[in-house]
Amino acid sequence: MVKATVLGASGGIGQPLSLLLKLNEAITELALYDIVNSPGVAADLSHINTPARVTGYLPADEGLKCALTNAHLVVIPAGVPRKPGMTRDDLFKINAGIVRDLATGIAQHAPNAYILIISNPVNSTVPIVVEVLKKHCVFDPKKIFGVTTLDVVRASTFSSEIIGSDPRDVRVPVVGGHSGVTIVPLLSQISPQKGFSEEQIEKLTHRIQYGGDEVVKAKDGAGSATLSMAQAGARFASSILDATVKGKPGIIEPSYVCLDADKEHCSQLKDAIGGLEYFSYNVELGPDGIHKIHGLGEVSPYERKLLESAIPELKQNIEKGVSFINSKL
Repeated sequence: MVKATVLGASGGIGQPLSLLLKLNEAITELALYDIVNSPGVAADLSHINTPARVTGYLPADEGLKCALTNAHLVVIPAGVPRKPGMTRDDLFKINAGIVRDLATGIAQHAPNAYILIISNPVNSTVPIVVEVLKKHCVFDPKKIFGVTTLDVVRASTFSSEIIGSDPRDVRVPVVGGHSGVTIVPLLSQISPQKGFSEEQIEKLTHRIQYGGDEVVKAKDGAGSATLSMAQAGARFASSILDATVKGKPGIIEPSYVCLDADKEHCSQLKDAIGGLEYFSYNVELGPDGIHKIHGLGEVSPYERKLLESAIPELKQNIEKGVSFINSKL
C-alpha cells in the first residue's frame, strides 16, 4: 500500500500533477489537500481506471491530518504562482508561511514521509521545511528534496533544439539552485558529448536560467510554468517510488538537498561550493531516499564563473529560509 499526498492539489501545478500521479500504478492511495476545490478534483480523478483510490480534503474537519496520515510520499506545489515582474524571491513573503504551516502538519502526521518541495522560492522553502522538522525532532536529511527537475528538462529540450536530436536522449547536469543565476547548467558535461560555440553556451545558459520567464511572459499574467512543472514533479516522484518502493538501483536525479544527507562526502561537497548547507547536485536514490550525492565533476572556466555568481545568492536564499523559521517559532 503506497499513499501519496499532494498539498496544494487544486492549483495550476497541483491539478495536472495529481492527474499524472493518478496514472502511476505504484500508488494505491492518492490524497489531495487544498484550501478550496480539492474534493472536486478528487472526484474527477477518481473516475480514471487506475489502482489509486483518490480522496480530497479541505482544512475543515482535520483535513490536513487526514491527507497526511500514513503518507509514503508528500509533494508540495502549494502557494501563489509567479506573475509578470515578480521574481521567485518576491514570492517568499506569501509562500514561506504556507510552506511552514504545511511542514508543521507533515512533522506531526507524516514524519517518515519522503517530501518533495515544488513551492517557490525552492532555494528558501527547502530550508524552511528542514528547520520545521528539526524543531519537531523528525528531520531526516535523506528524505527532503527540492524539485529542480524542470531545469534539467529545459536544458535537455533547449540543447536538443540546437543539436537536432531527440530531447529524451540528451542529458545536461544542472547544479546550484532553482532561480536565475543560481541555476548552473554544466553544458561541458552534456551527454552525448557536443561541442557548442562560446556564443551558443552563453545563450543556452541564459535561456535555461530564465526559462520560467518565457512562460510567465507568454501567459501574460495568467500564471507561470504549471504543466511542465507538473510533469517534472511527477517524474521525480516516480523516481522516488522506483527507488523506495520497487527497490530499483542506480536511479540518479537532480535535486536541491541538504548536504548532510551524504555524511561520507559532506565536507568534500561543501568545500567545493563555499560551505553551503544546501545545493542541487545529481543525487543517487536508494531504498532510504538519498543514497549518494554526486559532486560537480570537471567544470569549464565559464561554469566556474557561474558557480562563483551563484554561491553568494544561494547563501542569502538559504539564510532567509532558516531565519524565517528561527524568528517565527
